[in-house]
Amino acid sequence: MGKAKVYFTKEITPEALKKIYHAMGAELKGKVAVKISTGEPGGHNFLQPALIGGLVQELNGTIVECNTAYAGRRKSSEDHWKSIEEHGFKAIAPCDILDEEADVPLPVNGGKHLKENYVGARIDNYDSILMLSHFKGHAMGGFGGALKNMSIGLASARGKIWIHSSATSWNFDDVFTSDHDSFLESMADADKSVMDHVGRENIVYINVANRLSVDCDCDAHPHDPEMADIGIFASVDPVAVDQACVDAVYQSPDPGKAALIERMESRNGIHTIEAAVELGLGTREYELTEI
Repeated sequence: MGKAKVYFTKEITPEALKKIYHAMGAELKGKVAVKISTGEPGGHNFLQPALIGGLVQELNGTIVECNTAYAGRRKSSEDHWKSIEEHGFKAIAPCDILDEEADVPLPVNGGKHLKENYVGARIDNYDSILMLSHFKGHAMGGFGGALKNMSIGLASARGKIWIHSSATSWNFDDVFTSDHDSFLESMADADKSVMDHVGRENIVYINVANRLSVDCDCDAHPHDPEMADIGIFASVDPVAVDQACVDAVYQSPDPGKAALIERMESRNGIHTIEAAVELGLGTREYELTEI
């Protein structure tokens, strides 16, 4: 596998988001799902409708999400719909909670832990996916980007527990006692199932590295960012786009990066990327093109 192409812009604007999508030269066909995090109410770092609306509308996309497994205002579909509306997403595009009615198992071929990955059943209503991710830290994964958005993000509520427990339990309490590296590897397993099911040619990845908190958008009270925004990264390779974001954090001249680096290293976050490479999901070697 040769080097992947990753496109980058320091500009974080609606126009820049559309420009970097077109720079990839990839065409999302048919009915397009735009997978984002709708953000736990109380938090404020999630990708804002004003930023993403132009691209979503250009693609005639539908914003898609799945319910959470933890207690909060996105655990039930009823509360999640209210959160989606309060955060302004219904105002810019059609929205869909993929596991509102049911989930479906996707086979994991050659995974380390999972034999199946449970995702929102309505994933099959879509022909292609824009994985539009907010790159930032995460309390358990170390960081969240394309690989996390595609695995945990598309997993149904119970599917999230299945990944977190590395296919050992349906009990939410076991999420916090499972082997950590096995959880990171299970995210890569889940990614493979989605890529195999949807088709690798039908998914593109954009990471927006702004509001770089050590905490995820699933946190209702995230820590304020300690480092400045970096920019937007895009690729047809989910491994390369996440690796480019991680590298950009380390290479940043901003001393505030120390907090995010500590979060990534203390959770061994890079292991998700390592596991994804072992499964053949992409490459850590990339050529960065600034636009």
